[in-house]
Amino acid sequence: MATLEIRDLHVSVGDGSDGAKEILRGVDLTVKAGETHAIMGPNGSGKSTLAYAVAGHPKYEVTSGAVTLDGEDVLAMSVDERARAGLFLAMQYPVEVPGVSVSNFLRSAVTAVRGEAPKLRDFSKEMKKAMDDLSIDPAFAQRSLNEGFSGGEKKRHEILQLEMLKPKVAVLDETDSGLDVDALKVVSEGVNRFAGGDTGVLLITHYTRILRYVKPDFVHVFSGGRVVAEGGPELADELENEGYEKYAKAGASA
Repeated sequence: MATLEIRDLHVSVGDGSDGAKEILRGVDLTVKAGETHAIMGPNGSGKSTLAYAVAGHPKYEVTSGAVTLDGEDVLAMSVDERARAGLFLAMQYPVEVPGVSVSNFLRSAVTAVRGEAPKLRDFSKEMKKAMDDLSIDPAFAQRSLNEGFSGGEKKRHEILQLEMLKPKVAVLDETDSGLDVDALKVVSEGVNRFAGGDTGVLLITHYTRILRYVKPDFVHVFSGGRVVAEGGPELADELENEGYEKYAKAGASA
């Protein structure tokens, strides 16, 4: 059963004339298989920094702390090793990759994660079903990855990758941003198909609207680069009604 453990994680960004700025200031979090965790907080609280630090983005320097997946040291792994170990990051702003089709990208990614190339016929059938589930036009399989895609189309393709790669733990960074109601429902259904069982989800969001469709088991409030409050789904309801003000003050004083 997959377990992602984050212990006393400190992360800094930048090495300019003003020196590196500490963004995360001691984050503790455990995501187990079968659990969906929502991380909420105001802009600039460190939510996305956590996602990219766990995924291995070179911009983010881990200055202390530990991240393990099933007991293995994630911070000692390269980015591709983290993916093969079972970590997945759905980015807030997916990048365009001109000249690389969605189909070729997915088949290469699936091959890398599974350790062998799937038979083309089996892969095509698997991809078609996943695209149908996400209401993605089959013609998109031959388009360059994310090139000219709308915001909603990019996010659906992030979830398509999730469904095809079947990681142990998925970190979803503001997957709901820029989605209309119909796209939000489709994307949420994709997340719900993945969540549970032998997999875990860490859902990062600024707003509560996606939590109407993806029900979290745990809600963590970020402020000032650390977790300042934790609870169940009722905490998200409180944030919807009262906002982040009192938690922003807690983060500033911590």
